Amino acid sequence: MAILQHSFDNPDRFVAGTVGRPGERSFFLQARQGNNLVSVLCEKQQVALLAEHLERMMDEVGKLVDGNLQLPPPVAVARDNDPLDAPIEEEFRVGTMSLGFDLAEERITIELFSVTGDAPEDEDEEDAAEQTPEMLAQRAEEVVRVRMTLPAVRDFIARANAVLSAGRPPCPFCGQPVNAGGHICPRANGYRRPLFEG
Repeated sequence: MAILQHSFDNPDRFVAGTVGRPGERSFFLQARQGNNLVSVLCEKQQVALLAEHLERMMDEVGKLVDGNLQLPPPVAVARDNDPLDAPIEEEFRVGTMSLGFDLAEERITIELFSVTGDAPEDEDEEDAAEQTPEMLAQRAEEVVRVRMTLPAVRDFIARANAVLSAGRPPCPFCGQPVNAGGHICPRANGYRRPLFEG
């Protein structure tokens, strides 16, 4: 079966964003180029891993080119802090992701593959655990492929980190997220109390 590809070779925008209140947020990755808009649903952890791996890749690119490439510095605040573009229609849920670097064009390619279809009937749990991301991607039905300049990657990382930190504050005692009405803290023997009392 042919895989459906959504390609963004020169995107106007590629961002992480959320819909919903803290504690109930849905995370999206959204790409736009001209009138072509694609939004894919993902987990918060996937956004965190993507930002972390992109940061690491930028460091590796810096070592690889050994001063022969003008590497943009890290960005503290993203230039693009606008909401996700409407309409936000989930194209698919992200399963696996892959990253690549094109030295000649000085671009990083991000591929987001849909959650893979059902495993073959003769595949057991041990076989499934040995599947590489490449093998899982072959079973995907759709992929979003985005090619980004290095400054755009820095901006994506800054925005992703801001989106991740905009959720519920962590409990100073146990580190778990705290809802507006407090939470059951295991370090306080399950006593439910608000984070801040006023």
